[in-house]
Amino acid sequence: MEWPLVRLDSLYNIARGGSPRPIKKFITDDPNGINWIKIGDATASGKYIFETKEKIIPEGIQRSRFVKKGDFILSNSMSFGRPYIMGTTGCIHDGWLVLSAKDDSIDQDFLYHILGSPLVFQQFDSLAAGSTVRNLNIDLVSGVKMPLLPLKEQKRIVAILDQAFADIEQARAKTEQNLKNARELFESKKVNLFEKLSIKANLMPLPSVCNNIFAGGDAPKKGLYSKEKTETFCIPIYANAVKQNGLYGYTDYSRANEPSITISARGSGTGHIELRKEPFLPIVRLIVLTPNKDIVDLEFLKHALQTLDILRSGSAIPQLTVPMIKEYSIPVPSLDVQQTTVDELELLKESIGRVERVYKEKTILLEELKKSILQKAFSGELSKEKEGAVA
Repeated sequence: MEWPLVRLDSLYNIARGGSPRPIKKFITDDPNGINWIKIGDATASGKYIFETKEKIIPEGIQRSRFVKKGDFILSNSMSFGRPYIMGTTGCIHDGWLVLSAKDDSIDQDFLYHILGSPLVFQQFDSLAAGSTVRNLNIDLVSGVKMPLLPLKEQKRIVAILDQAFADIEQARAKTEQNLKNARELFESKKVNLFEKLSIKANLMPLPSVCNNIFAGGDAPKKGLYSKEKTETFCIPIYANAVKQNGLYGYTDYSRANEPSITISARGSGTGHIELRKEPFLPIVRLIVLTPNKDIVDLEFLKHALQTLDILRSGSAIPQLTVPMIKEYSIPVPSLDVQQTTVDELELLKESIGRVERVYKEKTILLEELKKSILQKAFSGELSKEKEGAVA
């Protein structure tokens, strides 16, 4: 059946947050301060916001918007239209809208599901069309229409959706665990391979198998590089970063002219390894290892470095230095054995790739299933006869 549609502002008072400025003067370490709710306090999979990383002094309330437990807040930019239920009290900045119920006619969980449904998002999307900056405002959200159901029917639909989504999340978690297990198996087999090689082959210090080990310096000054590749500036600059493989820009000279390995030496990506086959300019303390190709294969060196305790995933070392790297040794068998090892690892890596593709496909299908169920729920298709089939 179809239910009557009503405007959201007929059921909720809608207001925008505000920021006391300058905000730094209002931030406090006092545990009794007022919760300062930021986008970072919400998670993509979370439904509630229970705590915040920062607090503000009580005087900030007058220059912000205070929200109560049970209020809904909507992100009006960035993660466009994402709903959250307040599990605590606090103040919101102007990146949020707050929806406060006028009465008890709408079940809290029902509203949460409907705000996250294609029915509402399509309205957000349509109403925001043509805007230079796609964000929500009070007028836009006020005009959104939602079906008005009897409270008993709302609760019935919520029960169906909660069960269906629990099943979907269980399937997603199982798929994620399979992917995690596959990756851990790959790392475990790689470590075992190199442990065996350490027994059979000679252990050689990294300076003995590399022609050069050095760290990048300062970035080129303005005018000596380009963010885009040009005819003049065509040599990539790689920084101490993970995003976009550390690509910083392009210049007209290089310091690493032979195929090399780079290691991020600082920050959140410390220990991240990349293989670079073309000439490049390293900057910002990015460590470069150029192998002696008569002794060690480039790909083999990459895998060997990844098995070192100092560089393995989960390392808590805040930064690396060239002297630290030079202290380590790796097993160096014959070049033929090195190639066989690389080939074996590549076969394992291909199997991981297949698992990752299946994971991505399943994730997309599960998300589409979720949208489909929501669409049916709010178009009146979840009749009691179909309830068991959907749940």
